[in-house]
Amino acid sequence: MEIKKTTPNDIENLMEIRLEMLRVVNNLNDGEIFSDKLIECSREYFLHGDQTTVFAMEGDKIAGCATLSYITIMPTFDHPTGKRAHLMNVYTREAFRRRGVGRQMVQFLIDEAKSRGVTEISLDATQMGHPLYKSLGFNDNSEGMNLSI
Repeated sequence: MEIKKTTPNDIENLMEIRLEMLRVVNNLNDGEIFSDKLIECSREYFLHGDQTTVFAMEGDKIAGCATLSYITIMPTFDHPTGKRAHLMNVYTREAFRRRGVGRQMVQFLIDEAKSRGVTEISLDATQMGHPLYKSLGFNDNSEGMNLSI
């Protein structure tokens, strides 16, 4: 399995697997229509957002994808660079599951984050993904709060 950083030339494949992942994670049927806004903003983010997205490739087949979105905040004592990241869009296609594909993609992104000076990676784990993240050293955290606006 080869882990490959995506480029703007991968946009159509990125959009296809992103929408596939959203269908699976949200238990949507194949006929579910996504809003134009979601599609437009996803495409824009993959093309211009501060992120690293990878594909897991087996030959010419895309086995999975994962994205690390970078966030810079004011530096703190615990995070002197102010560089943080949020892991998302981790998805392995069914035919490739239980073969370590997710682990390889996430580890690649962890290493990428370290090389960029990131001091913390957050994520929102599904029940299925939770054991993988725990095994890679992620900790459960109930310290945060958020406001949806």
